[in-house]
Amino acid sequence: MNKIIHKQHFSENVVQLIVEAPMIARSRRPGHFVIVIADEKGERIPLTIADSDPQAGTITLVIQAIGDSTRKICALSPGDCLHDVVGPLGRATHIENFGTVVCCGGGVGVAPLLPIIKALKLAGNKVISVLAARTRDLIILREQVAEYSDELIIMTDDGSDGQKGLVTDGVESVIQREHVDLVVTIGPAVMMKFVSLLTKKYDIPTVASLNTIMVDGTGMCGACRVTIDGVMKFVCVDGPEFDAHKVDFDEMIMRLRSYSD
Repeated sequence: MNKIIHKQHFSENVVQLIVEAPMIARSRRPGHFVIVIADEKGERIPLTIADSDPQAGTITLVIQAIGDSTRKICALSPGDCLHDVVGPLGRATHIENFGTVVCCGGGVGVAPLLPIIKALKLAGNKVISVLAARTRDLIILREQVAEYSDELIIMTDDGSDGQKGLVTDGVESVIQREHVDLVVTIGPAVMMKFVSLLTKKYDIPTVASLNTIMVDGTGMCGACRVTIDGVMKFVCVDGPEFDAHKVDFDEMIMRLRSYSD
């Protein structure tokens, strides 16, 4: 059992939980994720670790209520317990001083992007962050991202915050004005696909963090398989981060849509 210490609503359907998990808090690195089970009959939900406090023994998770299991998790209150939290899982983000890095996140994808932004900045990079959402109320972790960014660009579909447009508009505006050494993108699969197509046009190395259907999180079930440069990989053990220009996003999107009902 993992006790919930703090809960914060970012929007009606997006919740941040700070959860007791001392061993995970001490060993996690940017890019790692956990598998969370709400109760003894709950399904396994993969969630990227947005932050951790090794001294307090806690990790921070951001959850969007979409199906029954995520709604159960979001309905919990401080003092309640998650049945299981397993991790850290996956491969950690490769961090070094690349130079100028553009980090772009859409919706709840900003949560897993935050620890990467922080690590890249502490490694000496110039970090330009582009956050995008449909409307102002769906922009999350703005202050935390701004703290570790040399520049923060906000893009909203309806123009209610920052600039009106898509995340690709914000990324391209940076590319056109200065040299960019690396792009990191996390968010909806369609968003990452078009960011990848854009950066491929400019020949800029790009990393995408994939969030596919996962069941066991150990590579046994094969539910999270994706095609990378023509080869089948498992997101839970080979990822979650891959060279975005080698990801078959169309196949990945088709598989995700098969479970939409």
